[in-house]
This record gives sequence, C-alpha cells and structure tokens, in this order.
Amino acid sequence: MSNKSDELNAIAEQVRACTRCPLYKTATQGVPGEGPANAEIMMIGEGPGFHEDQQGRPFVGAAGKFLDELLAHINLKRSDIFITNVVKHRPPNNRDPLPEEIEACRPWLDQQIELIQPRVIVTISRFAMARWFPNEKISAIHGKAKRFGHLMVVPMFHPAAALHNINLKPVLIEDFKKLPTYIQESKKADAGVSAPQPAPQKDPPAEQLRMF
Repeated sequence: MSNKSDELNAIAEQVRACTRCPLYKTATQGVPGEGPANAEIMMIGEGPGFHEDQQGRPFVGAAGKFLDELLAHINLKRSDIFITNVVKHRPPNNRDPLPEEIEACRPWLDQQIELIQPRVIVTISRFAMARWFPNEKISAIHGKAKRFGHLMVVPMFHPAAALHNINLKPVLIEDFKKLPTYIQESKKADAGVSAPQPAPQKDPPAEQLRMF
C-alpha cells in the first residue's frame, strides 16, 4: 500500500496530464500544488499566474516572498504547509476561472483535501472562499475561522494584495498570527470526539467558532 506522499505525487501527475477543461491547451503546464502530505495548514488560491505556469510551482515571485515572511511570524516555513489552487492550469491572460473550469478541477482539490486532511484551510482567493463562504465579503470575514465538520476554514486576503495596498500588510500579519490558535482549537475539538466520523459527501453547514 503506497503512503500518503506517494498518493499525493500520483494526484500531481494526473493533474499535469489533465484535459478535463480547455485550460490545458493554453497553459505551459499544470501546477498541482506542493507541500507535505501531513501538512496542518493548506492554502488555496485561485489559479497559477505567469511565473507559476512557467515554473510549475505555486506562489513564486514577490507574493511568494511575502508569504515566506508571513509564515515566519508563526515560526513556519513554506515547506511546512501545502499550497494549491482552485484551478490547476493558468487561465489565459490571468482571467478569472470560469465556473465550469472550477467544477472540472474540483475533484483534484477534493482528493488533495481528503488525503492531506489539514487542520486548517486558508482561502486566499474569492473563488476558494466562495466554496465555504458563498455571498460573503473578504473585508467582513478575513481572519475569522469557521468549522465545517472536522475542517476549519479561514478566509484571508491574498498576500499579493498587500503588495498593492500597504495597509493590508499588518492585517495579513495579524490574521496569520491566529493560525496556531486555530490549530490548537482543532486538536481540542478532535480530542473531544469519541470516534472518527465519516467524511460528509458535501460540505456541512458552518458552525461559528466560540471565539467569534
């Protein structure tokens, strides 16, 4: 039986060969995401940009450097978390991914979440946020965690936004500093569960955390 890392690598190879939507026709390569199979934090963005498409890795360039800085505030490195996107091939000219493209790519993201079973998911795009927080605005809910079954989801501003709006930098830093607390909350919640529960077929209704 293969281990989780092997399974994650197998998913990555399938993503690179994926032709479920037309995005692969204009992209240089698929960008499955990267990080350890036992990551406690999973970050989900929108889709690969120009540099990600060229290198086949998520979060390269200036935004990636700021992400490294944000993680350093909580004594983590990029290699400690798993980073991926809602769509795995770059949309032409960095346009928004279409609903059918997001849906075609959803099984890959579902498999990654199920395999990694992160304690906390951080959404850093409105398309990722919409999966768990439809009709919400990031300005109203950033940094606030909600529990969905055994999963804790925290919407945040994209690190690139702070490169364009300097006022968002301290906001992102403070939101990131909350992540260790959310991880501890998740561990406490799991400790209170007498037996593992089967994974729901669909995302269950949200339960607001006590701290909010």
